[in-house]
Amino acid sequence: MIKDERHPWHFVSPGENLPETVNAIIEIPKGSKAKYEIDKDSHLIKLDRVLFSSVMYPANYGFIPQTYCDDNDPLDILVLCSVDVYPMSIVEAKVIGVMHMVDNGEQDDKIIAVAKNDMSVNYINDLAELPPHTMKEIVKFFQDYKALEEKQVTIEHLLGVRYAHKVIQESILLYDQKFRNQTS
Repeated sequence: MIKDERHPWHFVSPGENLPETVNAIIEIPKGSKAKYEIDKDSHLIKLDRVLFSSVMYPANYGFIPQTYCDDNDPLDILVLCSVDVYPMSIVEAKVIGVMHMVDNGEQDDKIIAVAKNDMSVNYINDLAELPPHTMKEIVKFFQDYKALEEKQVTIEHLLGVRYAHKVIQESILLYDQKFRNQTS
């Protein structure tokens, strides 16, 4: 894989106060049935697919730039916020936990965060402080959203902020190992 300096994955900073606060690049707004991704060639938002089931994304969804995971993509992030965030927006997000997930046999962790500049959620510091129903909605979404595609998704653990920080640090290290000193 060759690093394309024009792609937001590579040119947007992962954040100034890592791993407590990260920059999240939103691809999918809360409430969407459409799965969007930033196209790796054109750098535009591309409709990957409309979800096969009647569920909608329970939070704004995207990735943390300059991170890399075993699925050959940046680290995924869900950002809880009182508003739906436009795709391609950068949100400063306070990390509160991680959902340890396996998607079709492949590790696919999801960082869970709150929008730092949204006073309706920025007081939350850990998954344990979320309303119980909020976490149930998130877990249920990921258990169900690929069921009609006959793909297997398993939520292995919901872990707090300290473990989430470790996952972020590891993904930044993997990114550096994969892309450091590489030019497009």
